[in-house]
Amino acid sequence: MTAIIDIDAHGTQHCETAALGVLLRHQGLDLSEPMLFGLGSGLSFIYWDGKNMGFPFLGGRVKPFDLTRKPATRLGLELLVQETTSPRKAWDNVVASIDAGRPVGLQLDNYYLDYFGSKIHFGGHVLAMYGYDDHNAYLVDTDQQGGAVSTSLTSLAQARAARGPMTAKHRSFTLTVPRNPPSPQGQIIPAITACADAFLNPPIANLGHRGVEKAGKLVRTWLQRTDAPQRDLPQAALLMEKAGTGGALFRNLYRDFLAECTNLLDSSHLRTGHTLYTEAASLWTEAAAVIEKAGESGNAQCLVQAGSVLDDLSRIEREAMQALSCLGSETPRVIQP
Repeated sequence: MTAIIDIDAHGTQHCETAALGVLLRHQGLDLSEPMLFGLGSGLSFIYWDGKNMGFPFLGGRVKPFDLTRKPATRLGLELLVQETTSPRKAWDNVVASIDAGRPVGLQLDNYYLDYFGSKIHFGGHVLAMYGYDDHNAYLVDTDQQGGAVSTSLTSLAQARAARGPMTAKHRSFTLTVPRNPPSPQGQIIPAITACADAFLNPPIANLGHRGVEKAGKLVRTWLQRTDAPQRDLPQAALLMEKAGTGGALFRNLYRDFLAECTNLLDSSHLRTGHTLYTEAASLWTEAAAVIEKAGESGNAQCLVQAGSVLDDLSRIEREAMQALSCLGSETPRVIQP
């Protein structure tokens, strides 16, 4: 049996916003990927170095699926989430949606997907599914992974059944746009100030601007942290720059979101935030390049340089978020198209 929905799969950089875009465009709500990221208060930072981890991880966004829940709430969307421990029930949930003409979002471990060249476990990967036949599932992933792609039904079942960090129990979800949804423009300020408040007031030192500052100190020790620096440091840099982050550890996406907002709202605080995040995005790309160079050369001085860049980034992002947090105390003039 075959069921394939006609969908619009255009250029995307990040997995969860890619899936969101597919589901919303199918119902006539077309928002840019940076706007979806920003409405989800998606920007964050974590320095993660757990006991069972081979090497530290630098994360630049909120935890998986928050970036779906938050825009859904802000835009008044109906979010239907289904989870189950039964592979058969999980498949039936997806088939029911697609047979009804609705693409469906999935959270899974990308390690098992046929088209993924980089075999790294990540249980928080999100994509959209728009069809199936007797052998394959038809999916939309990021441009980096091929955009509209397919994988065997067997590999999809393995990916959905995976357990471990950030995984969900065969999670699938659909979104329904109401007849008269709230204006996205009206949700910009709450989304920005919520993101700024979380970044400025992290509960632990590994998060937000404090986490960036901590990373600036600890990155200088990374050559001692691994027995395989030529593998681990370039991979850390790759994850910052190219693993679905949109570049610069999601700062490019947030910069572009703020740029879009400055065309909608007249605010000096917003313009300041955009200017500072333009600078921050460039510095994150520089930090990734220096970390990669440190791994390839074994030169500890490169990591001292990376630490200095991260020190600057902690200050710049703190100043940016302080400016953006002030949006909550003003009523910017709406720029007429």
